[in-house]
Amino acid sequence: MKYLVVLGDGMADWKIPELGNKTCLEYANTPTLDSLAPKSEIGLCKTVPNGFKPGSDVANMSVLGFNPQTFYTGRSPLEAVSMGIKLKDTDVTLRCNLVTLSDEEPYENKVMVDYSAGEITTEEAERLIASLKEKLDCDEYTFYAGIQYRHCLVLNCGAVGAELTPPHDISDKRIANYLPKGVNSSIYGGLLKKSYEILSAHPVNVKRIKEGKKSANSIWLWGEGTKPALAEFEKSRGKRGGIISAVDLVKGIGMLAGMKIIEVKGATGNYKTDFAGKANAAADELIKNGLDFVYIHMEAPDECGHHGDFKHKVYSIEKIDGVVKTLIGRMESAGEDYAILVCPDHPTPCAIKTHTSDPVPYLLHTNVKSLYNGANRYTEDEAKQTGEYLPQGHKLLEKLFAIK
Repeated sequence: MKYLVVLGDGMADWKIPELGNKTCLEYANTPTLDSLAPKSEIGLCKTVPNGFKPGSDVANMSVLGFNPQTFYTGRSPLEAVSMGIKLKDTDVTLRCNLVTLSDEEPYENKVMVDYSAGEITTEEAERLIASLKEKLDCDEYTFYAGIQYRHCLVLNCGAVGAELTPPHDISDKRIANYLPKGVNSSIYGGLLKKSYEILSAHPVNVKRIKEGKKSANSIWLWGEGTKPALAEFEKSRGKRGGIISAVDLVKGIGMLAGMKIIEVKGATGNYKTDFAGKANAAADELIKNGLDFVYIHMEAPDECGHHGDFKHKVYSIEKIDGVVKTLIGRMESAGEDYAILVCPDHPTPCAIKTHTSDPVPYLLHTNVKSLYNGANRYTEDEAKQTGEYLPQGHKLLEKLFAIK
């Protein structure tokens, strides 16, 4: 038996007036998922435990079978591990976004225009982070360049306890009420302001403005944490697993769990990713390379939700339906029995451009028997109407692996 998770990050949503008061899942053309529904278990699952913020870190950890209440130590350490940063047990890591802030002065009066600095390229971002390293790195903290707008700051022997807000939670809002508070807040706040002084006049940003693009004129620090220790996946689950993702934090979870990180050329964290490439890479690993389980993470719906872009969110869901079609087709052609779980990690409603802790709809399907429990389509409402509800997200993977 081969096992798959198709994770559409942020795929669940609220009703959208422009879509005829339907959610993106309801509106999207999903012939493959529609054909599976009459043979599948469809229900709701709470992936974010009470007391936790609804981040992709917590929610993906849940879907991968790790109880956040046991294993979660922050978002940024997961990304740092994926970036190859060697962390000491005493290090404190922070996610360091390159963002676009408005021009108002003083700094506190600025507005969060874009948490991704207009999807800045990795090449441009590397030059900006290099300037921050040159001018700001010291014995106390170090900047590390990542991918596109996603980077990392490490405090040597620092302390945790800061109150930090993800930038995608404050789109179009004045930043004054969301600046760092608590432990190390003076360090973090000072770095934000210094970064603006360095980046706003940087040649990369001067060029971007001339080209009509958004300026990556500041950093934003969030996701504070320390090095986690996850159980090794193969030992704890008895299955050789792999992960496909363009997102550092998901790769980091996989690396800490000893899973295979499967790189796919053309994979990105937006709707322009190579959906087909991810599907075929997963199938190859299961059919040809001996893996028992592959977790395919697709960030596209979440990114669209953060931008309020319901049109491309619908498009992304339709492409994910195609991923499921390809996976099932490849499994059946190879004569492999399989079980597949399709779900988001959390909702990212376009109306509010950020995550919620609402339970997510899941679809569980296998070719060896019918799991039908009353749903006719894979949507939020249909999932609710089945009455199937799993209150602990980390047990969702157990339901998948229980299929034999």
